[in-house]
Amino acid sequence: MKTLQTSSTPRREAAVVLAMGLLMLLAAVLSLCLGAVRLTPAQLVQAIIQGRSNTLAGRIFWFVRLPRTLAALLTGAALAVSGVVLQTVLHNPLAAPNIIGVNAGAGFAVAVAAVCFPGASGSTPWLSFLGAMGAVGLVLLLSRLTGASKITLVLGGVMISSLFNAAIDTLLTFQPDALTGYADFRVGSFADITMARVTGAALPIGLTLAAAVLMASPLEILSLGDETAASLGLNVRAVRTVLLLLAAVLAGAAVSLAGIIGFVGLIVPHFVRQLTGEKLLPLLLSSALGGGAFVAACDTLARTAFAPYELPVGVVLSFLGVPVFLWQLLRSRRHRG
Repeated sequence: MKTLQTSSTPRREAAVVLAMGLLMLLAAVLSLCLGAVRLTPAQLVQAIIQGRSNTLAGRIFWFVRLPRTLAALLTGAALAVSGVVLQTVLHNPLAAPNIIGVNAGAGFAVAVAAVCFPGASGSTPWLSFLGAMGAVGLVLLLSRLTGASKITLVLGGVMISSLFNAAIDTLLTFQPDALTGYADFRVGSFADITMARVTGAALPIGLTLAAAVLMASPLEILSLGDETAASLGLNVRAVRTVLLLLAAVLAGAAVSLAGIIGFVGLIVPHFVRQLTGEKLLPLLLSSALGGGAFVAACDTLARTAFAPYELPVGVVLSFLGVPVFLWQLLRSRRHRG
């Protein structure tokens, strides 16, 4: 990771945060308006004023578009901020929840819960967090045993992700009906999202996003390197543990909403960092807003580009994310060389 030296100014950082907020608002409005049945902004306002009315526009807004849009915004914000935290804590620009196996660990926990505790859907975000944290622990252990190089960390994450995915397939081979819509869950989709699932994940995501923003200062010190951070009086081990917990909660809650969605935690922080520099507070805020806008826009594209057919949003994100990952990997190798 880069140091704290950056040419960005407070005015520019504020402008980027504002721009990302406006992009998120625009993406949300488009997500609410566009679909198999198009709604005008006037119809949206009327649906909000009338509440859950029996009109077609009202039913579409309250029971289909609103839960889906909120889920996309929350998922994007959670995964983007989780990516920023992981990249900073692990000092690796390639770290992201899907790349180092965090999403797969969360997905495995969801699958276990679906098979063993089918009535415990309300606790899915917290079970996802446990699976995500288990994946983080395995990656850290593997990196310490093998020297903690950037490429080793990525390869170890890919291996752990494959292991968790194989475990999910094994569970669902014996219990094929345990996880309804597993194909969508595996690639990431908001097709069957409900407001109950959104409200269940909103609290842990909201609290954890706020905690990550409050931890921006120690995270910034940690980005200088362990030795420098310790010399400045930071309890490196404790702060790293707390930050990894936050990243795991965010990734786990996002998986509980969207399934094993990928590359948001890589694409968004990488793009936003080009605008804000390495200062963590504007980077976290801009990534949260930009991540929500990005996922909402991709979901809108996925369900309208090939209408009446609908692509899972994870497919669109994979098409966008793989080139970014390969470019960042080659760039990292050049810098290392």
